[in-house]
Amino acid sequence: MEVLGMVMAGGRGNRLFPLTRDRAKPAVPFGGKFRIVDFVLSNFVNSGIYAIYVLTQFKAQSLVEHLQEGWQMSGLVRDYFVIPVPAQMRSGVDWYRGTADAVYQNLHLVKRRHPRAVAVFGADHVYKMNIRQMAETHWRQRAEVSIAALPMKIEDATQFGVMEVDNNWRVVGFEEKPKNPKPIPGEPDMALISMGNYIFDTPLLVDALEKDAPKTTSNHDFGIDVIPEILRAGKRIYAYDFRANRIPNLAKGEEVSYWRDIGTVEAFFEANMELRDVNPSLNLYNRSWPIRTVSYSDPPAKFVFDEDGRRGMALNSIVSEGTIITGTVVKSSVLGRNVRIHSYSQIEDVILMNQVEIGRGCRLRRVIIDKNVYIPPGTEIGYNAEKDREKYFVTKSGITVIPRDEPKPVNPSDQTIIP
Repeated sequence: MEVLGMVMAGGRGNRLFPLTRDRAKPAVPFGGKFRIVDFVLSNFVNSGIYAIYVLTQFKAQSLVEHLQEGWQMSGLVRDYFVIPVPAQMRSGVDWYRGTADAVYQNLHLVKRRHPRAVAVFGADHVYKMNIRQMAETHWRQRAEVSIAALPMKIEDATQFGVMEVDNNWRVVGFEEKPKNPKPIPGEPDMALISMGNYIFDTPLLVDALEKDAPKTTSNHDFGIDVIPEILRAGKRIYAYDFRANRIPNLAKGEEVSYWRDIGTVEAFFEANMELRDVNPSLNLYNRSWPIRTVSYSDPPAKFVFDEDGRRGMALNSIVSEGTIITGTVVKSSVLGRNVRIHSYSQIEDVILMNQVEIGRGCRLRRVIIDKNVYIPPGTEIGYNAEKDREKYFVTKSGITVIPRDEPKPVNPSDQTIIP
């Protein structure tokens, strides 16, 4: 086996609360029909890497069910699999103590497969990447560790792991969230941030993790502890320039190096809203690089007239399967599966996740509504932040978030019947 994938999918995602109240961050829905974890898994599969362990931990039930329903490849071919691996406390009574410890506690899986290299990737970001190209660059440079890297303005790089590199992009320094990031040679206004995606030669990875595990002063984190220790040992670490990565058949307007850290509600909202564009930065319609997910047998979306002749429409929006819009014009929004929107409503700049129902005569603007929520007729959200804060979670920038599974009336009395 050339490359074994280890996907880190145990993140709490505290900054995405309340969307992560009941689920791990990688399981949060995105773009109408996907989950965040679908992007890293699609990148592996599209790159021809089919042996993938997904390491889970916090609030993992939703994620595990998603993987079981949509990512089962094992059976016919022994080395084709996507397998969720829960924290099992193999090294003691602790859960995963950090990113490096998560892989260390599952080193038996690595040793069982004997891969040439191990790709340790996070499941928290939305991007497209040909991981095979990174692996080939790793071997061509005779690197022992390769770190996927993205240039960023120096003033914005302080929240990431930042690499200092020489003219050949060999890493000579690594600092987690530095106050004064080192610039890229020849690009004085830019720093080189770690995307949290690594390729390790297998013997080096095993040795580094086994040395780190017993240290009582270690955070057992790749960025904070393991990578700097490998660097001090003089090993060959290279930054992989994500700008050089190419996927086939990029569409008009699509960013060559699209990568979004959607760790906050604001970033999550903006990344979803970007999908509405005529020529979006992230194109979901490229058949040469499909984003895979669970396939449900939902009916097509439908737009219908109400009893007063008002037409249901969606403009500049994404509408997923099973959704029915009656007598309302939805504008600039992202709708999940099996959404129901009733007549005389105003819906604009809104994210509605699966099985949300909007009652008659509602006004919604800059709102994220999680799964299985019922909004009663006449509700107004997004027009008065102070009033909204009395009932809902509202960010500093004024985005209102309603968590999943809000109570729904058994017999709402004034609903328009949807054909």
